[in-house]
Amino acid sequence: MKKTILTMIATLGLVLAQAGHAEEAGYAWDKAPNQTNDLRSLQNGAKLFVNYCIGCHSAAFMRYNRLGDIGLSEAQIKSNLLFSTDKVGETMKAAIDPKQAKDWFGANPPDLTVIARSRSGHGGTGPDYLYTFLRTFYRDDARPTGWNNLAFPNVGMPNPLWQLQGQRRPIYEEREQHGHKTQVLAGWEQLTPGTMSPLQYEQAVGDLVNYLQWMGEPAANTRIRVGVGVLIFLGIFTLIAWRLNAAYWRAVR
Repeated sequence: MKKTILTMIATLGLVLAQAGHAEEAGYAWDKAPNQTNDLRSLQNGAKLFVNYCIGCHSAAFMRYNRLGDIGLSEAQIKSNLLFSTDKVGETMKAAIDPKQAKDWFGANPPDLTVIARSRSGHGGTGPDYLYTFLRTFYRDDARPTGWNNLAFPNVGMPNPLWQLQGQRRPIYEEREQHGHKTQVLAGWEQLTPGTMSPLQYEQAVGDLVNYLQWMGEPAANTRIRVGVGVLIFLGIFTLIAWRLNAAYWRAVR
């Protein structure tokens, strides 16, 4: 029994050491904008999602008409975000055939409705991961798709926004850390230009991530707003109750 316990402790220590090494060697996530109350950003993010993501990824738990919560009218949704066969009350389903997707990418692309809530980890929040992931694609001819990613090494999907960002490759330099020489990312080399400048692309990815974060919980802003109102009410009510209680017992005495 004692030997079994010691073996379990040793195994746990090895797992934790390996996890710590993986965390140290992993790419640090950047901080996402986290602006889910910016309607203009959410509207642009919804447009980017429909134009560049929904071809492969569904959002099966989100209906098009729910986009009215971010300031879009039904006419704007129909004109700008709907395909000809969709109705405004339908869910946001991908156009790709699941069998073809599995043949092309090795697996069916995941649903993105709650992707921002499911990708949190030691590096930060789910939006932080998505913000980093969409900004760290690079050309890699050794991969079947021709693309790789620093936040998700050997990812099966290509860069969906490559036309906006252009094609890049990372530049590494050798540095000494903790007594060991390691390759550290020093910057990026732009191989072909995109239709957006680097700053415009950063803002576009921020808008898309804001939308994905909002889509994971559309009622979050309302919940926070109501919660703040309830706390203010309780604070005022507590003050009034305290003064009434003092006045009552003063009269009794």
